[in-house]
Amino acid sequence: MPEAPARSGPRRRAVLAAALAPLAGAGCSGGGAGEAARTPAPGAPAPEDALVMVIRHAERPYAGGVGRDAEGEEDPGSLAGRGWRRAERLPRLFPPAPGSSLPRPATVFAAGGGKGVAVPARSRQTVTALATALRAPVRAEFAVGAEAALAQAALAAPMPVLVCWEHSGIPRLIQALGADRVPGTPATWPDRHDLVWMFTRRQGRWSFRELPQHLLPGDV
Repeated sequence: MPEAPARSGPRRRAVLAAALAPLAGAGCSGGGAGEAARTPAPGAPAPEDALVMVIRHAERPYAGGVGRDAEGEEDPGSLAGRGWRRAERLPRLFPPAPGSSLPRPATVFAAGGGKGVAVPARSRQTVTALATALRAPVRAEFAVGAEAALAQAALAAPMPVLVCWEHSGIPRLIQALGADRVPGTPATWPDRHDLVWMFTRRQGRWSFRELPQHLLPGDV
C-alpha cells in the first residue's frame, strides 16, 4: 500500500484508520480455541459481543432402564440417577460457587415442549438446580427443531447465555448462531454428557473452546 504523505491531515488519517480496522485482532487464539474465518460484510454494523455456553442434558436411562422425575417417581422421560447427580452438581461450575471455572450465566435456556416429552423434561431437569442457585428463570419457549429462533433469542438475551439442549439439535443451533465454521468445532456432539462448548464473539468473529465439567467420577 502506498505510504501516506507525512502531512496527510486529520481526514486522510481517519480514512486510513477505517480501512485498517477490519485487520485488527485477526490473529488466531491459542489453548485449543478456533476462530471463524469470516468477518462482517463491508458497511454492515458489527455484531455485538456475545458469549454462549452449550451443554447437553444430563444422562438419561440406559436401554431397558427407567428414569425418575423430580418427585422420585419412575418416568422413562426423566433423567437417570447419574443424570440427577450431575444436575445437582452443575452449579459448581459457575459463580457464586467457590472455585468455579466458567462465567456466571445471565440467561438460561432449556429445550421446551409438551409435558411428558423426554428431551424437554431432561433439559429442564438438568438446569433446575443451577437456575435456583442463580436465582434466574429457565427460558423454555423453544422446542427441539426451533434452533434458528432459539439462536436469535439467545443473541438478544443478557450475556453470558447458557443453553441446555438435545445433542442432535446442537449442530443446528451452532449453525444458526453463525459459529459453525469456527475451526475445531466438532460437526456433531460426541456421546458424552460432561462437556461445555463455549462460543465467544468479539468484533464480529467467533471463537470456540471445549471444556470438561469434571463433576462426577468417570468424567474425562
